[in-house]
Amino acid sequence: MELTSKKFKSELILEIQACLQLAVPLVITQILEAGIPLLDGVMMGLLNSQALAAGALGAVTFSTLASVCRSVLSAAGVSVANAFGAGKIDQVSRATGQGIWLAVTMCLPVMFVIWHFDSILLLTGQEESNVLLAQTYLRSIVWGFPAALGFCILKEVSSALNRPQFLTVITVVGLLSNAAANYLLIFGKFGFPVLGLAGIGWASALIFWLNFIAAASWICFDNYFKKYQLHCALHQFDKDMFIDIFQTGWFLGLQYGAEIGVFTVTALLMGWFGTETLAAHEITVETESFVETVSIGISYAVTMRVGQLRGQNDLKGASRAGFVCIALITPVVSIVALIFWLFPNYIVAMYLDTSNLDNIEIVKTANSFLAAGAIVQILYSIQTIAAGALIGLKDTKVPVLITMFAYWGVGLGGGYLMAFTFGWGAIGLWLGLVLGLLMGAVLLTWRFYLLTTELSYSRQQPHAVPFAERLVEKGGAGSMSL
Repeated sequence: MELTSKKFKSELILEIQACLQLAVPLVITQILEAGIPLLDGVMMGLLNSQALAAGALGAVTFSTLASVCRSVLSAAGVSVANAFGAGKIDQVSRATGQGIWLAVTMCLPVMFVIWHFDSILLLTGQEESNVLLAQTYLRSIVWGFPAALGFCILKEVSSALNRPQFLTVITVVGLLSNAAANYLLIFGKFGFPVLGLAGIGWASALIFWLNFIAAASWICFDNYFKKYQLHCALHQFDKDMFIDIFQTGWFLGLQYGAEIGVFTVTALLMGWFGTETLAAHEITVETESFVETVSIGISYAVTMRVGQLRGQNDLKGASRAGFVCIALITPVVSIVALIFWLFPNYIVAMYLDTSNLDNIEIVKTANSFLAAGAIVQILYSIQTIAAGALIGLKDTKVPVLITMFAYWGVGLGGGYLMAFTFGWGAIGLWLGLVLGLLMGAVLLTWRFYLLTTELSYSRQQPHAVPFAERLVEKGGAGSMSL
């Protein structure tokens, strides 16, 4: 018994170290990547209020489409992690190649949509002057889209191979360079033309390419990656692997779309309660979004870690990795939740003057939203890591259904009932998000436990076909196949 206990503690410590080794640089990289649009927003505000409004339309459009594509491409990282865990060096190269081909396949149609997105914005009732200004931003930043996806693939591959650290350095340099490039191109300093809002788009496009070139050069010349022969990736098209990555990635993109869609609809419903309520909602959402980058970074780490252990057929280890990451993030987000509860005025003060009597209603409403947002933060972190662990198992179809049910059925449906039917007002929409995320966190965590436990049992009992594996077999494309 004592020997078993020591072995368990030793395995637990090793897993914590492995998770942190991946998570820390990925969290930092995620925060820095989130800093680029944040910095762009600040620079837009230096121009004028119309540039800020138009730039926000363009930035949201670009970041949403890019994030959906990155979600699809994350399936390639899982395939690389599986191959790495199994010690199949040739498959590492092939999976990398299929990820690159998938990125190339998505580039042209998405760039076409971005180029002509002004027509879509006009259909939503946006002011024509704002749309025309947003178009100048979109038609400049669009040229950096291929590099943004290329950098995403290289980040997935390097993370799957346990070497994400240098990408953090690249992202730091990129963020600083982005600030300088924005300044030069917006205001036309040192002989550069005055480009205004379009200059922010060109600056971001330039940084995307510099980051991609730096990452590609590092992977090509670093001795650690030479044995995987990643430079041969583009010459090894594998139809079956390409389809497998696309099928898995498609559901990941759909899952992300379901998540971002419910927050978009919630923002629209908030607008029915007035400008002050919508402003308070935006303050809460912006604060939440920045803090969530930590959870998303750890989610990337657990995806790669579980993917590696799945490649080794170590499902007990995969289960341990998933729950270790949940245990690591919970104290962190709990501290953040306490800050939301105890010091909401300080948070609101970062966005507006809380001493101004005209802002009293916004401050009061934002304080109540932040209290609900504190609970949302905890539940979002748990469900995001559980979802990331399931991605590592290449189980995506059922999690998409769970996410849609939790977010749209329980979250948005429950929020609408509380806000409008029961008459609780805008806070009802936030309470609906709490219920939806609670449902998602419970169901996704339960599914991860079920799959790893029963599939681990099936390895020990070759003739047994447990309930979890039957679920996977019925799931079809996009579900885990072992």
